[in-house]
Formats: sequence, structure tokens, C-alpha cells
Amino acid sequence: MRVAVTGASGFVGGAVCRAAAAQGWEVHAFGRRPATALAARDGGAVSYRSWDITGPVPGDLPEVDAVVHCAGSVTDWGPKREIIEVNVGGTAQVRRAFPAARFVHVSTASVYDPFRPTVMAREHEYRAGRYVNAYGESKALAELVVRDTAVILRPHAVYGEGDPTLLPRVLGAVRGRRLYAVGDGRQRISLTSVGNLAQACLLAAAGPMATGVFNVTDAEPIVLDDALRAILAERGIDARPYYLPAALVGPLAGIAEAAYRASGRPRPPRLTRYAVGHLAVERTLDITAARERLGYHPLPTSFRGASAW
Repeated sequence: MRVAVTGASGFVGGAVCRAAAAQGWEVHAFGRRPATALAARDGGAVSYRSWDITGPVPGDLPEVDAVVHCAGSVTDWGPKREIIEVNVGGTAQVRRAFPAARFVHVSTASVYDPFRPTVMAREHEYRAGRYVNAYGESKALAELVVRDTAVILRPHAVYGEGDPTLLPRVLGAVRGRRLYAVGDGRQRISLTSVGNLAQACLLAAAGPMATGVFNVTDAEPIVLDDALRAILAERGIDARPYYLPAALVGPLAGIAEAAYRASGRPRPPRLTRYAVGHLAVERTLDITAARERLGYHPLPTSFRGASAW
């Protein structure tokens, strides 16, 4: 099996490369970072080339059976034009660069309506009238670009070794002996370990389905309070979750965003409306389609080993 992986120097793309190499596949990795980045982490197990997907397509691309497209701008803060350019324009360019290969597009559950709870959502329920930021909007538009020629995967809250987003945000919310969160802690959430997501990517690349949309999560949803306490325990942090009402925090997050934008700050405030929306209400996905049509068998949510992440 010959596979190209974009975003290979990142969190998800790197995990996909390692999983594919472990299966004995011929892996052609592409990423924005220097060519030494992936080799240093993975011992040269894959061939790697630098490619900013918003720039020119590299010459002499390899012939591959499948492309796993993990590259993208994964942020809830930043100029909309730049995020659209990477997530929509970049996706279209990668699809054109490998016209004959099966295309696996790693999307996100952020395409679902951010203004209402996501309760065991099925794939056809994704359309939202508006989004709280450019990330969700751009990923929904990117799906439209490839929907007729791709297998689209929608993970939610990806975590695991090397996690650059979820775990740092959780740990960044610790103040003294409190971990500040939103809601009441009893809301259920679907999380996706990077190992489960890599498994789904390989199944989509080599399986019988050439097109389709699939939610991808851990085996079952987990209660938010249980997840936060498990992270704190695994990291050895003497703190407990402390919940703030969404009715209070949501408007404050909006004010903070407006102030940060007005001042031109490049980094987001600690709390954004996007983050509040993903913490304060249920965010769960139905993965029946992935189980039945991709043969996806995910492991349960676990933070074992998080002390070393």
C-alpha cells in the first residue's frame, strides 16, 4: 500500500505516518516544517518532503494508492482569510495534486452547529447556519470541495501523546487547586484519541469505501467531570474541577474576544466562545457508520500515560 500523508510534521499527520509505517506501507510524508522534523521523531521510517499546501505543488510527486489529508489550520483564533486559504484552498490543491488516488480528508466535528448541543449526532446533521469562528466554517467549506470524491472523517477533541491543543488548554485552566471549566460537569462529550483516529485513517485509505462521511471518536462518550479528574490524577496535579455557569462565561468570552481583536493581539484570550461551546453542553457523536462501513473498532477513552505527554 502506497500512501501520501499531508500535515505529516503535525500531531495527527505524524501519528498517521507512524501507524502506516508500522503496517509496512510505503509512506510519503509532506509537511510545512523542515525535512528533518519528521525524521528526528520517527527515525526516518518514512520519506518526507516539505510542502506548504498554499504554495506551489512539488514536482515529481509519487504515485500513491491513497492520500490522507491531515494538513490544515487548526485554530479558533486568527485571520479568517488565512484560515480559509489553508483549509479550503489547500484542500482543493492537494486533491488536484493526486487526482487518481483515494482521498481521505480529516475534517472535524466542529462542522456541527455550535449554537446547540450535539447529542449523538449522525453525519447528515452537520449543516449549520453560522459558526462562531473561521475554523468551523472553513472545515465545512473544505468538506464541500471534496465530498463527492473523498472519505471524510470527523473526529472531536483529539488528544494523546504530542497533543498541542486539548491537554495544554486543560492544564492552562488550573489556578491553584482549581481547574476552571464551564457548565456543570455532567455533560457528556465524545473524545478521539490520536491512535483511534490514525486507525480510522488507515481503514479509510485501504478499505472498500471510496467516498462517505464518518464520525470518528473513542468507543463511548465520557462525562466531562470524569475526564478532567482523570487528567489531573494522571498528571499528579492536586486540583479539582470548578464549574462556572455558561450564561455568565459565554458573554464574558465574547467581550474578551472583541477586546483582543481591537488591540491586535496575535494570541487568543484564555477563554473563547468556541471553547465555551465545546465545554458547556453535550458534544457527542454517533459512530455507527464508521463501525459498520469502515470496520472501525476504537478503544475507550484513556489518559494513561498522560504524565509524559
